[in-house]
Amino acid sequence: MPHDHCCDHEPVFTGASAAYRRALWAVIAINAAMFAVEVVAGLAAGSMALQADSLDFLADSATYGLSLWVIARPARWRANAALFKGASLGVLGTWVLGATIWRAFAPGPPEPVVMGTVGVLALCANVASVLLLLRYRDGDANVRSVWLCSRNDAIGNIAVVLAASGVFATGTAWPDLIVAGVMASLFLSSSVRIVRHALGERAHLAATHG
Repeated sequence: MPHDHCCDHEPVFTGASAAYRRALWAVIAINAAMFAVEVVAGLAAGSMALQADSLDFLADSATYGLSLWVIARPARWRANAALFKGASLGVLGTWVLGATIWRAFAPGPPEPVVMGTVGVLALCANVASVLLLLRYRDGDANVRSVWLCSRNDAIGNIAVVLAASGVFATGTAWPDLIVAGVMASLFLSSSVRIVRHALGERAHLAATHG
């Protein structure tokens, strides 16, 4: 697996391998397909958790494409791409949190059967993505951000399935809203981690290369 050197420590994987590119293309295709499925299902079921997850699939498709494009670019470009992805994740988390609060005042619970079925499908898609990227979970900020997003998606889908069960059991929207809020918090915390990593890389590049 090709590496380049960062700082004066261990070599850091930058994504510069044909196998990683193939895995990333496969993950992009999975995310794009699941966005189309979940955005329709989320609106039909009235589920804020599914709608949040669909937007996450869309954002991942776009940011993974950006990750793929900057792989062969200079280190500063890769760090800037990771910084952009972190900031975008923060915007997404803020929007989901606001929309969840707004949805709390809307009448009626979401449709639990649609939620659960699509949630399981999305979970399978994200587990496949995680397995494709598992060997690439360590690397520079650009590579690391892809892994964090995929891992978070799998965790989020488990929560969506649990929310569907909660909606079915209680007949209220609160399990759906709670999960959407947790997902928003996960987006925001990952945003902070990615941004810090990217800023650290930019600071190192500025110190060593001017």
